[in-house]
Formats: sequence, structure tokens, C-alpha cells
Amino acid sequence: MGRSVLSCDRWIVGILSIMFLLIGPAYADDSDNKKPDDPKPKELLDCRYGQTYEKTDGETVGEAFPSDDVFRPLLADPKQPQFFATWRATRSRTDRTTSNIGSVAIGENFGFYTRREGCNGWQVSLLTGIFAQFDLDEKNAQLINTDFNVGIPITWRSGNWSARLRYYHQSSHIGDEFLVANPGFKSITFILEEVDAILSYEYRWLRLYGGGGYLVHREPATFDRGKIQWGFEARAPSMRTRILGSFLDRLVVTPVLSADFKSIEAHDWIIDTNVLGGFEWSRTGSLRRFRIMATYFHGYNPYGLFAINQKIESIGLGAYFMF
Repeated sequence: MGRSVLSCDRWIVGILSIMFLLIGPAYADDSDNKKPDDPKPKELLDCRYGQTYEKTDGETVGEAFPSDDVFRPLLADPKQPQFFATWRATRSRTDRTTSNIGSVAIGENFGFYTRREGCNGWQVSLLTGIFAQFDLDEKNAQLINTDFNVGIPITWRSGNWSARLRYYHQSSHIGDEFLVANPGFKSITFILEEVDAILSYEYRWLRLYGGGGYLVHREPATFDRGKIQWGFEARAPSMRTRILGSFLDRLVVTPVLSADFKSIEAHDWIIDTNVLGGFEWSRTGSLRRFRIMATYFHGYNPYGLFAINQKIESIGLGAYFMF
């Protein structure tokens, strides 16, 4: 079923080559390259990114519905609530089949209340996420599985240190078309409720994080409870792009590399690896970010019932959006 994983390498190389061409001649965001009459971009405080962590007016203030967070989202975590659309050439290491999988997600952390001095303080939010996978080798891109996540994260920051404590619920649902096409597949109730915590430290271009989680409720009850998670994110200096002249004059591009590792008790602590690398585009004075990322995954399938016993390996390409 589908193409082999290795046959897709040339497509990824080709697409990445186009990305480098689109970046065009770039130059560092240096004041020497700015014209004297250029308007000064409006400074925007975004506490998810390091250049603003130390700025403070010396006063602790509370705010409802903050537009950012004091904890940066985990870029390479497959279950991070965010917006993305990816294609992955996937090989099942369990039954030796290959397929082209399309994966989409719709989700975000919505801040309810924060109390900070600059970026140092805490925040309470609501997380929601929908993660769906489709078999692109089947007619009409057959729906395989959908996960629904909802939870409450509490985040904190002090300088370059930040942390996230959250409780969330996940329910998984196999697609009807998949069940019809696979009559031998046994669908069971799969529900997880977990408390997890992550501690993060950022220094210049590098971020390191680690933590763990515990399932307070799970169905089936035979699914073990423990989890360990760690990873890193590396961000090269941002550059401005000259393509399309003044139309994209304030657009900056940042090379990004990130990896997330999970080890859970239910899989005898075998490490699941997810690696993302590519480019992030953003605009001065805006919270929105757009990323094109090459992806590699090796481990147990992170989605739905397949997380119980399906081992996979995949490579692919995705578009990621931050609003």
C-alpha cells in the first residue's frame, strides 16, 4: 500500500531547495542596513520568545485574555495544540506496510488571565486541539483517526526559566471509512486524562526542556501510566528577506531545528523521537508566525488507538501556523 519511504527523499530535497531559493538574498537584521527615513517598527512584547524576557516596567499587573503566554509552545511535540498540515511517507514497523499520511491539527492555548512584571509571572489558559490523520493513498483521502484534546495549562516564567503544569483529556475516534475498509480492525474506547509538567531553560539561541506525566485516568486500564519527556529547540539569528522588494520589507526568516523525545511506561520506556527542521517567517510588530518544516519520526504512533502497539517511521514536510 502506497509508496516506500525512501522513494520520497527526492521530493523533500526538491521542496527544501525551492525554500532556499524563496528566501533569496538575505541579510542580518542590522541597523546599518536601515535607511534613515525608514519608520521604526512598533515594538511588540511577546513573552514566548527570548529577546523580550528581561524587559520590565517594574510593576506587576494582571490582565485578562492575554495575547501571548509566558511559556513557549513545544515546537516538536506531536500533540502540542497548534495549527498545522503535514504530509508524511510512513512505514509501519509492525506490519511492514507503507503509506502516505496526511495529518492536520487545529488547536491553541487561549489565555484567560495572567499576572506579570514584564514577562516574569504566571498565566492560566485553556487548551483545545483536534488532530486528524488521513490515508492519502485511498480514494477521497480516507479518514483514519481523530483525537480531541481539552485541558487547562498553568504556566510560569522567571527570566530564562519557564514551566508548564497542565491537566488535559484526550478521546480518540477511528474513522468510519477506515473501519469499513479494515473489517478485521477492532475499535475500542481509548481515553486518556493526564497531568504533566515541563521545566524549560532558554539561553540565547538554545532551549532545553524536560519533565514527565502521569495518567490519572485511562481506558483501557491496562495502559500504563508513566511518561518522561525532554527535548531541545535551536533558533539561528533572524534575517530579513529581500524578495518582492518593499512588499515583504518587514518579513524576517529564522532557521529552526527542534527535537522532542518521549518515553512512556506502556511501551517499556522505548524512546519516541520527533525531529523538525526548517524556516520560520514572521513580521515585525505581529504575533503571527509561519513555518515550513521537514519532519522525521521514529517510535510508537502518537495518535489514537495506534499509540497502543503500532511502531512507525516517517519522513515528511509540513506547514505550521501560529496566530
